[in-house]
Amino acid sequence: MAADPRALAAQVLVRVHDAGRSLSDVLPVAQSECADERDAALLQELVYGTVRWYYRLDAILGQLLRKPFKPRDADLHCLLLVGLYQLDQLAVPERVAVHETVQAVRTLRKDWASGLANAVLRGFQRRREELENAVASDEVAGFSHPRWLIEQLRSDWPDQYRQILLANNMRPPFSLRVNRRRITRAEYLDLLQSLAIEAMPIPGTDQGIRLATPMAVARLPGFFAGDVSVQDGAAQLAAELLDVRPGMRVLDACAAPGGKTAHLLEREPEIALTALDIDAQRLVRVQENLDRLGLHAGLLVADAGQPGQWWDGQRFDRILLDAPCTGTGVIRRHPDIKLLRRAADIAALAQRQAELLKAMWPLLSPGGMLLYSTCSVLKTENSNQVADFLGYQADAIERPMLAGRVKVAGVGSQILPGENGMDGFYYACLHKTV
Repeated sequence: MAADPRALAAQVLVRVHDAGRSLSDVLPVAQSECADERDAALLQELVYGTVRWYYRLDAILGQLLRKPFKPRDADLHCLLLVGLYQLDQLAVPERVAVHETVQAVRTLRKDWASGLANAVLRGFQRRREELENAVASDEVAGFSHPRWLIEQLRSDWPDQYRQILLANNMRPPFSLRVNRRRITRAEYLDLLQSLAIEAMPIPGTDQGIRLATPMAVARLPGFFAGDVSVQDGAAQLAAELLDVRPGMRVLDACAAPGGKTAHLLEREPEIALTALDIDAQRLVRVQENLDRLGLHAGLLVADAGQPGQWWDGQRFDRILLDAPCTGTGVIRRHPDIKLLRRAADIAALAQRQAELLKAMWPLLSPGGMLLYSTCSVLKTENSNQVADFLGYQADAIERPMLAGRVKVAGVGSQILPGENGMDGFYYACLHKTV
C-alpha cells in the first residue's frame, strides 16, 4: 500500500467494494502504513465518509466521466470518489482537496490519469448544482443506500423508512457505559465536567453517557482502570432486560466482542456466566475486555447451534441470544454494510437465527428467560422471527419489558436508528412456562 492517506483510502475502498472485505479488517492494516496519527485519522475519515456516501458520490462521478474505468483501474475510480467526498461533504479547502487528490494519482503510479482527475474534480466544482439536481431524483443516490435495502425498509417501515435512511447517514454518537461497580454515572459526569468534556446521560439507560465530541479512549478518565466502556445506549438495554440475579447460571450464546457479557457481570458479579462464541479470535477480545474491567466468565469456543458438542446438560436460568444478523440497525457505525450486504443474505441469516432459537430453548430452565436480540431493523429477522418461534414452541411466551419506552413491533420491541440517539436494536423477552 502507498503511504499517502488519499491513495491508501482508494486502496481500502477497492478491497471493500470489489473484494468484499470489511472496513474493520482492512482499515487497521492501512492505518499502520500512515506516517503519524494525524494521517491515520484523515484516512479513517476519508474511508468512512466515502463509504457512507458511496451511492451518491458514484452517481455524481458517473455524470462526470465519459466512460467508466476498466477493472484494473478500480483504485482510480475509488480515488475520485474520495476526492468528491472532500468537495461534497468535508470542510477541506477546495484547492487542497483537488491538489492532494491529484497527487495521490501519482502515488498510485498512474500519472497518465492526473489530468483526468483534475478535470473531474474541477468539473464538479463548476457544475455542482447541475450535478446534484441530476442525481436528486434517484432514490439510490438521494438516500445513498442500495435499492434493495431502500425497498425492504419501505416495506417494513412505510411511515419511518425515510427517517431510518437519513439516520443511517448520520455520524454515530460516542456513547459510554459507566461501570457502576467502580463509580456512579453522576460521579463520572462530574469528572468529565471537571475536565471540560461535554457529556450527558443517555435517556432510558441506567449507566449510559453520550459525549458531545468523540475522543480516543486513552483520553477518557479511568478507561484503563475499568471505570467506563464504549457501548451504544441500545446495546446497554440487554443487561437490564435479562434481569440476572445472584447465583444464576447465565449463557451469553454469541458473546463477542463482549460488551454485553461485561455489562451483565458489572450489574451482578455473583452469577455463573458462560460466554460462548464460534470465533476463537473474537473470543480473545472478550477476554481482553473482561481483564480490563477485572471481571471473570467462563469462555468457550463453540457453535451455539450445536449444543450437543459442548453443553454439560445443566440448564441455564438466563440465555442471551444476540443473534447474527444483517446489522441494518448499525449502518451509521458500519457504513460498509451498505456495500457488503445483499438481499439474498436475509433468508440465510433468518434461517440461522431460527436454528439458534430452536437449539437454545432446551437449554433454558423452566421459569427462565431467553432474551433474543439483533442489531437489525428488518422484520424478517426480528418480530416475524420471534412470532414464528412462538407459533410452534408451546412453552414459550413473550413478556414485553420495554413497553412505553420504545416502539412495540408486533412481537418484541424495536429501536430504530437515531431514536433517543441510539442504534437500531430489537429485543424480545421469551419466558419458559414449564
